[in-house]
Amino acid sequence: MNALVPLPVLLPILGAGATLALGRHPHVQRWLSLAVLGGVVVIAAVLLVQADQHGPQTVWIGAWPERLGIVLVADRLAALMLLVSALVTLAVLAYSVGQGMTEDEEGAPLSVYHPTFLVLVAGVANAFLAGDLFNLFVSFEMLLFASYVLLTLGGTATRIRAGTIYVLVNLLSSTLFLISLAVTYAATGTLTLADLAVRLDELPDHVSLMIQLLLLTTFAIKAAIFPLSFWLPDSYPTAPAPVTAVFAGLLTKVGVYAILRMQTLLFPDSPLTDMLLWAALLTMIIGILGAVAQSDIKRMLSFTLVSHIGYLVLGIALGSQSGTAGTTFYVVHHITIQTALFLVLGLVERRAGSTALMRIGGLARLAPLLAVLFFIPAMNLAGIPPFSGFIGKVGLFQAAQADGRALAWALVAGGALTSLLTLYAVAKTWAVAFWRTPLEAHEALEAIGSTDDPDGEPVPGHDTRAVHEHRGHVHTAGGVVSRADIEEARRLGDDDMPERDFYTLIEAGEDSRHSPRGMLAPAAGLVTMSVLLSVVAGPLYALCDRAAADLHDRGPYLSSVLTGEDR
Repeated sequence: MNALVPLPVLLPILGAGATLALGRHPHVQRWLSLAVLGGVVVIAAVLLVQADQHGPQTVWIGAWPERLGIVLVADRLAALMLLVSALVTLAVLAYSVGQGMTEDEEGAPLSVYHPTFLVLVAGVANAFLAGDLFNLFVSFEMLLFASYVLLTLGGTATRIRAGTIYVLVNLLSSTLFLISLAVTYAATGTLTLADLAVRLDELPDHVSLMIQLLLLTTFAIKAAIFPLSFWLPDSYPTAPAPVTAVFAGLLTKVGVYAILRMQTLLFPDSPLTDMLLWAALLTMIIGILGAVAQSDIKRMLSFTLVSHIGYLVLGIALGSQSGTAGTTFYVVHHITIQTALFLVLGLVERRAGSTALMRIGGLARLAPLLAVLFFIPAMNLAGIPPFSGFIGKVGLFQAAQADGRALAWALVAGGALTSLLTLYAVAKTWAVAFWRTPLEAHEALEAIGSTDDPDGEPVPGHDTRAVHEHRGHVHTAGGVVSRADIEEARRLGDDDMPERDFYTLIEAGEDSRHSPRGMLAPAAGLVTMSVLLSVVAGPLYALCDRAAADLHDRGPYLSSVLTGEDR
C-alpha cells in the first residue's frame, strides 16, 4: 500500500472545493490552484520513480476489505501518463492565470473556472489510476461535467452549440459504458480489472467478444477514432485557448489509454486486431484530408488531432511489445505537442485578432518569437527529424514492419502519407499566416469582395481587374485562394470572425503588439518541453519499453492487486 497513490486525485478535488469557496478572492484562488497542481507534479514524479524501481504501487480506498473497495494502481504506464498530464495542466493553468492578470476584471476568467479545471484534472488522474471499470466510468463523468462548463464559458451561441454537441455525444458514450458495465458484471461478477483479466478467459468466446466490442466502442468515442470522431472538430475550436489546449492534449488520450489498458490486460489475444488496424488507417487518412481542407488554424489542428490518434491505435492494434512501446512514447509526444500548439495559437489570435488564414499574415516579421514558438512544435507534429514526432513514428513503423502482415505494411504507407500531408498543412499555415504580409492578406480579402455581386457587376471600391477565377480558385494580387476556403471563411465569419482583418487592426493601432509574459512563458515552457523530449528520447523510450513489457506480461499488475490464490 502506498499512501501517495490517491493524492493526485484527492488534492485537485480538495482544491476545487477550496477555490470555489474563494470565488471572491481571485488572486488567492489562482495561486492555490497553481500550488495544488505543482504538488500533483511532484507526487506524480515520485510515483513514477517508485513504479519503475519497485513495481506497481496500489492502494485500496474506503476502508473496505480488499476486493470490495476501490483500487488505484500506479504502474509505469499510469505514472508516466500522470506525470505528463500534470505538467501539461500546470502549464495550461499558468497560461490561464497570465491571461486573467493581463485583462480587466470583466475579461478575467470566471470564478468557476479554477474549481472546474481542478475537477477536470482530478478526473484525468483518476482515469489513469483506476483499477476497476466503474471507477473509470466515474472518471469519465467527472470529465464530462467539467468539460461542458469549460466549453461554454462566456455563454456565446457558438460555444453553447458546440457544448451541446459534445454533451450529447458523451451522454451516448456514457449510456453505452453503463450497459457495458452491466453486461460485464452479469457475466463475471466483478468490475475490478485484475479480476476481469482472470475471469474473462473463462467465458465463452462470444460473450467475451461482446464485452470487448461494447467497451471498445465506448472508448473509441472518447478517443475520437474514425468513424466516431465527427464531434471533435466542431467542439474544440470554439472554446477559449487554454480550454482547447487541455482538451486537445488530454481528453482524447484518456480514451486511448483506456483502449490500451483494455487490450493488453483484459483481451491480450484479441480477435479484433485487424478491425483496429483498419480503424487506425481510416482515422489517419480521413483526419488529415480534413486538415488540409481547412482555412482556419484551429480547425486544421483539430483535424490533425483526429488524424494522429490513428498512430496511437496502430501501436495498440499490433498487439506487440514494440507496438505498445511506440504508442506510449507517441502519447507523451502528442500530449505535449498538441497542447503547446493550441497555447501558441491563443497568442496568435490575441496578436492578430483571428485564426482565419484569410485574415492574417506577416507574423514572422511582426511577432518573430510567436513564429518560432509555432514553427518548432509544428515541425515536430509533422515528424521532421530529429524531433520526438519522428522518433515515435519510426518506432511505430518498425513495429508494423516486424508484424509483417499486408495490412500492417499498408499502415506504414498510410502513416508516411499522413506525415507528409501534416507537413503540407502546417507549411501552408506558415506560408499564409506567418510569411505573407498583412497588406497582401488585406488586398486578397478586399479583392475577393469584388466577386460577391451575384449579377456580376463590379462592387464599388474594388479593382476587378486584379481578380479572376480559374478552376475553383480566385487569383488576386495578394495570392491564390480556393473557393472552398472563401466559403469556409464566410461561414465562420457569421459568428466567430472579427469584422476587420489584421492589416486593418494594425493601421488603426488596435492590434496587441506585445504578448503578455504570463501567457508567453507557459507556452514557451511547453515548446521547450517538446524539444527536451527529443533530447531525452533514448531514456524515455527505454522507460516506455519497460512499461510495455509489464503490460504484456500482466504479472506485475496482477500480483500487485490480487492475492496469491486469485492470480
